Amino acid sequence: MKQDGSMLLFVGIFDQDVTHPDLGNIKRGTASYEYYWLDRWFSIFCFYEPDGTFRNYYCNINMPPVFENSVLDYVDLDIDVLVWPGSRYQILDEEEFAQNALKFQYPDGVRSAVSAALAELIAMIHHQKLPAPDYFLPHTA
Repeated sequence: MKQDGSMLLFVGIFDQDVTHPDLGNIKRGTASYEYYWLDRWFSIFCFYEPDGTFRNYYCNINMPPVFENSVLDYVDLDIDVLVWPGSRYQILDEEEFAQNALKFQYPDGVRSAVSAALAELIAMIHHQKLPAPDYFLPHTA
């Protein structure tokens, strides 16, 4: 784990193949660079294939996390944004969020924070401002 201000970066490697309904087959050895902000309503996962080729981004709308005693805790708010190479993106689970917002009576502040987070993510995609793993990696000459 590395930290830069309110941003936390975790890196994980898939130890087995995983089949995901939206992402397809994620191969064993795929790297996941996971960005969380302690003051933002989203997190971003950047996947690289085992050979180092960029695979995709998977962005979660979530309440700002809490990181204490080496434990990251947050509430996932259902909506995800899947981003493929070339900045083609798909918004997932908006209906699930709407259903849960009614079921759990999310306050207006949560609903507006989710809308703002989704708008910010889409702007980051359009302006190619999603984080890249080299942000934290040492540069070589």
